[in-house]
Amino acid sequence: MSNTFLKWAGGKRWFVNRENQRFPDEYNRYVEPFLGSGAVFFYLEPQEAILSDINNELINAYIAVRDDVESVYRNLRKHARSHCREYFYQVRDRRTRTLATAAARMIYLNKSCFNGIYRVNRQGKFNVPYGTREEINFEYESLIESSNVLQNAQIMCQDFESTIDMAQEGDFIFCDPPYAVIDEENRFVGYNADVFSWKDQIRLANALERAKNRNVKIIMTNVGHKDVRKLYENIGGFTLDTVQRRCFISGTADGRRAYQELIVSANI
Repeated sequence: MSNTFLKWAGGKRWFVNRENQRFPDEYNRYVEPFLGSGAVFFYLEPQEAILSDINNELINAYIAVRDDVESVYRNLRKHARSHCREYFYQVRDRRTRTLATAAARMIYLNKSCFNGIYRVNRQGKFNVPYGTREEINFEYESLIESSNVLQNAQIMCQDFESTIDMAQEGDFIFCDPPYAVIDEENRFVGYNADVFSWKDQIRLANALERAKNRNVKIIMTNVGHKDVRKLYENIGGFTLDTVQRRCFISGTADGRRAYQELIVSANI
């Protein structure tokens, strides 16, 4: 399927559209340790999958769509009928009591906030402002299709290293860490530089090396920075490629300039 029920900063719709020839034709389980919007997962529709993310609210939304999609949709219809600027901020400040209402809240805020960005403050509260849509709609058939694709997926909230270590020979890992973009002086900057540190980049490289040695099929996208490239060149056994794409997260035209993205693969 081509649609996802969430929009996510750094989402891989562009990769599905431009680089899908890189995906292996055959594999056992599909493994994705940084789930986000799940663009690659929904494109491939694997028969069996392990999906994870460290974002508990995100993971709970996926579980609710998989297990209780009718309740999620009923709550989304309520949000759509009441949608306006004032209602958005009421929902943003609201606490939910069930998995379905929490999932509907997240999906609604994601669709109606500025640029579909997920961001929280130091207290862990979602703080992205109201977007530009005066009306919003949620497609029932699309949400049902998402639920159907998720039925055979194991969905977990856990650290990426634990998920990568679950992959066995013949499995396929698609790995898209929440890296920061870089500026003209090659310094790490961006919306998530404090979330995924250089130590995490090293942990990721070590985890992928172990998976490579278990004959797991791997594709990773990462920031096209010389230090990241050097990590995988020093390990050996990985194929490295670079593509150019634009960043559409920024609210300014200058912030949406093209930048280099590194693609690392093994056993493909």
